[in-house]
Amino acid sequence: MNYLELINKCLVELNYKQVNEFSELIKNEHKKLKNIINVLNSEICGMDKWNFLQRKTTLTIPANAGEVENTINGRIEAVIIDGQKYEYYQNYEEFFTNSQPSGTYCFYDDKILFQIFNTDKNAEVLYYTKNCAKNVSGQEKLMLENDDDCSLIPEPFSEPLLVYGACMRLKGNPQHVRFSYWLSMYKDALANLRSRISATADEVPTVNMKRR
Repeated sequence: MNYLELINKCLVELNYKQVNEFSELIKNEHKKLKNIINVLNSEICGMDKWNFLQRKTTLTIPANAGEVENTINGRIEAVIIDGQKYEYYQNYEEFFTNSQPSGTYCFYDDKILFQIFNTDKNAEVLYYTKNCAKNVSGQEKLMLENDDDCSLIPEPFSEPLLVYGACMRLKGNPQHVRFSYWLSMYKDALANLRSRISATADEVPTVNMKRR
């Protein structure tokens, strides 16, 4: 479901008139709705380690450099060099004296710091993209902008999450006649996303209860 279709779904839920063209979305309520959908889409994408946001790239670490520009468009999950997984280490000062623990990396001034290697190295980086949308050609982007843009949240979860969540936030009044329904549908959709998005049956959500 694209951006315009999501907005029209919201308008139906809100008992507002639907639009035929994206250019017709000029009223204040339209502008608020467009913004809310984007904020909500971004929040949902950022609230968990979703497998639909997993990406992989390779960085080349020049010999005797010990650093590369941080071009990773998202949150790094793992860095692998020569088959070894490198762990994040917070104390960046030690990297400038090459006294950091072996097999670690760090961030400083938009750069990723490593130990100094004698030869060029390739670092395989697994990460979660910060992009939340894509255009009609499949090119990823930060937010929904055009009528045919789509959320990276997969169907059929994106529709109930963004439509019911947006309606709930636009009205923002628990006393609204449909607020409880929107909230219930949003929570169900989020629970379904968490329980069904995994690619393996071995990876299922669990609830841990602790005794005091």
